[in-house]
Amino acid sequence: MGKAWGFGRHGGPEVQEFFDRPDPAPGRGEVLIRVDVAGVNPLDHLLRSGPVEGLDGGRPFPRVLGMEAAGTVLALGEDVNGLEVGDAVFGFALTGGGTYAETTVLSAPHTARIPEGLSATVAATLPVAGTTAVDVLDQLGLPAGATVLVNGVGGGVGLAVARLAVGRGLRVIGTGSTAKREHAEAVGVRFVDYTAEDVAAVARALVPDGFDGIVDLAGGSSLRTVAPLAQDPRNVIAVGDMSVPDLGGRFVERRVDRENLERSARLALDGLLAPVITAVHALSDAPAALAAVENGHASGKIVIRVA
Repeated sequence: MGKAWGFGRHGGPEVQEFFDRPDPAPGRGEVLIRVDVAGVNPLDHLLRSGPVEGLDGGRPFPRVLGMEAAGTVLALGEDVNGLEVGDAVFGFALTGGGTYAETTVLSAPHTARIPEGLSATVAATLPVAGTTAVDVLDQLGLPAGATVLVNGVGGGVGLAVARLAVGRGLRVIGTGSTAKREHAEAVGVRFVDYTAEDVAAVARALVPDGFDGIVDLAGGSSLRTVAPLAQDPRNVIAVGDMSVPDLGGRFVERRVDRENLERSARLALDGLLAPVITAVHALSDAPAALAAVENGHASGKIVIRVA
């Protein structure tokens, strides 16, 4: 039996609970891993709050929280290629196994080996934040010297996008609350504090001709404030707000396969995608880790060290 943290029914934080479960058996196309580190993401509490089509795996309650992890392969299911027992790996729990647990199953096509020199802690942050950063900037395809606005720069994905954009030679302006300023400026962002400044006015003063690209991580009314600042509305890429086509923009095209994981790992090794990890929690402290993300107080990336 292993310890896990999850939820016994859909709802708010009150449905969360610790429980013991046997090691899950890897199904076809899955690998069983001993979890070393799990990443914490907004998607985790969204999955707890209600069904998300295609991501719960149809598993019974209680379900384990978490979508990304790094660890060691303990067993292979059928039709798994390119991975072996004993491999250090990182990837997605896309079939509903969860990652806030001592052991779990990852989807093998969405799992990659951790390259030598990369820590499990860093690797655990790459499946969501790292590959998202690669995807949005590839989708924009901006040349060095172009301007990009990262709306909601202070979280794990926003800082990953900003750091990678700066590494590509882009001029990055980012919006966020006061508490997010220090980490954003440390990666080379010209920061605009939406709690103290008129974002649209400051952005227009900084980039009078309009932005070459906008990456939105805030959604809602904030997205509607910044979208008109783009030279071309098609270069407004939203990560969470599915209504962006109504503004002429696009939703991020996600690639969560092994190839993109391996690419993100190489960028991390080169220092171009190094995550800003601001808190490392024990599994016993998982409630506080997720609460920080759910309440919007988290700056950078939060992880849970399990092993």
